[in-house]
Amino acid sequence: MRRLLSATWILTGWAALLFHPGSAQAQDLAKRIILKDGSYQSVNKYEVKGDRVRYLSAERGEWEELPKSLVDWPATEKYEKDRASGAPTPEAIELDKEFEADKQAEETRSPHILPGLQLPEEGGVLLLDTYESRPELVPIDQRSGGVNKNTKNNVLRAAINPIASAHQTVEVPGKHAPVQSHVSVPALYINVDRSEEGESETPPVELKPEGKSGTNKDEPMSPTERFRIVRLEPKGDKRIVGDIKIAVYGKISQDAKFVRSTAQPMTGGWVKLTPTESLPAGEYAVVEMLGKEGMNLYVWDFGVNPNAPANSVAFKADPSASESRTTPVELQKRKKDN
Repeated sequence: MRRLLSATWILTGWAALLFHPGSAQAQDLAKRIILKDGSYQSVNKYEVKGDRVRYLSAERGEWEELPKSLVDWPATEKYEKDRASGAPTPEAIELDKEFEADKQAEETRSPHILPGLQLPEEGGVLLLDTYESRPELVPIDQRSGGVNKNTKNNVLRAAINPIASAHQTVEVPGKHAPVQSHVSVPALYINVDRSEEGESETPPVELKPEGKSGTNKDEPMSPTERFRIVRLEPKGDKRIVGDIKIAVYGKISQDAKFVRSTAQPMTGGWVKLTPTESLPAGEYAVVEMLGKEGMNLYVWDFGVNPNAPANSVAFKADPSASESRTTPVELQKRKKDN
């Protein structure tokens, strides 16, 4: 008998939970009485009696009352019509707004350059290449020798030692850069924060490209003037960035083979640097201009060779991304080819 009574009590308890007006299912189906202060009461039903509104609370399962004057009746009626027609709830609309705001904020920090291919939030220098008919982003890493240990943006500092010589050259080790572009007009995406790199330990170099004087020293460099492309000259197992001339009184100047290019500012601190003409096969580098200080020899080297093998590290676009897709897609890292 005791076992039968226990079973009966359990069934009765489950029935009470299932049919209790305060259950989760009842709240999902509840109506709303929206108040003028923007809050609302979830109700199963309500009725107006004089200057009072009597309602059955969907949360507490009890009859309660409130003054009729506190109710925003147009908003209450609109909510009921929208609910009946299947329109999204205010909470769903608010979540959509928050999602869209987060998406826009991420797009600002890490802009998409192609469908399914976006720049990393942490910055750096990347080259947009096309290999086997598929676009990819290739990071240009720091080179060995003369590396600024305090930088986190993968830059190479070429040290200049102003010894008692009238002529020196700035050299990059190796015959070829590790990164090779398979297209003749590669786009370079640059986001390097100098404040994180520390101050230069080398004297600035005054730039004199093509026999012309450099930028006015009194004028600050704009983001689009900060970076330029230089063609490197091969010499044995090294590549020459430029020639340095040291005057007797200590002034340093440099001649380098600059490539005509355009610079376009982007969101998130990025700058897009693109040659205006096709680059012949060879070795190149991106250098940083320091305005009135001249040029600081931070070098990101790359080559142009349509027949080069695949780059060891590249980020490919998501093949499922369409042109209309705006949701940020995480870059896919390609495995090294055997």
